[in-house]
Amino acid sequence: MTLNDVYELRRQGVIEDAYNAAREVYAHDKRPQASKAMFWAAVDMLRQEVSKRNITEAEKIFKAIERLLINIGSPDDNMTDAIKRCGTMLHKERQNADSKNNFSTPTHHQTGVWGEEMAVAYLREKGYVILERDWHSSHRDIDIIAQQRDCIVFVEVKARRNNDLMEPEQAVDYKKQRNLRYAINHYLHYCSEGCLWRFDVITVIGQPGCTNPQINHIEDFALSRR
Repeated sequence: MTLNDVYELRRQGVIEDAYNAAREVYAHDKRPQASKAMFWAAVDMLRQEVSKRNITEAEKIFKAIERLLINIGSPDDNMTDAIKRCGTMLHKERQNADSKNNFSTPTHHQTGVWGEEMAVAYLREKGYVILERDWHSSHRDIDIIAQQRDCIVFVEVKARRNNDLMEPEQAVDYKKQRNLRYAINHYLHYCSEGCLWRFDVITVIGQPGCTNPQINHIEDFALSRR
């Protein structure tokens, strides 16, 4: 398969064949032109999966697209707009799916899931690449792992229905900070050893269904070393 084959298949509207052809080319060619062909074939595939309501598969493709942008280096405006539209499309479909399941989900869990979705959408809008969500190291977890330029950003999300509760500094207590530090060290050791990193806290105030929540992003939150 060649890049011309990929673009011809896309022109014919044979989305899955174009996507598989692009993956075949990209497996041994990571240069910008091959990366761009992979990008557009993946965008087509993501839209198709969303139209079929295959949200989990669409989210996997979206994560792969975000990683792909790192290889491209300087995406043009069309690519930037396309990934924003895909992110918005996925977010709406995820909200629709969540609303159908809310009747059987505890309120606090609904709020937590919604808050994480809002935080992911916020970070993507700010240009972050989402690397992982709900990443686990044994029983310890990190809500979001993102990349901002050459820095890996570990994010703890705190969602609440109002702002009458404790401050974020109080919500991320010593035990939580200790678990986060263990999980972060594990991730850095096996996935991104030697890279720049920081820890952020994002609080989201509102409730599921709210499209304009209050978001507070605390960058470079100091983790306790005790």
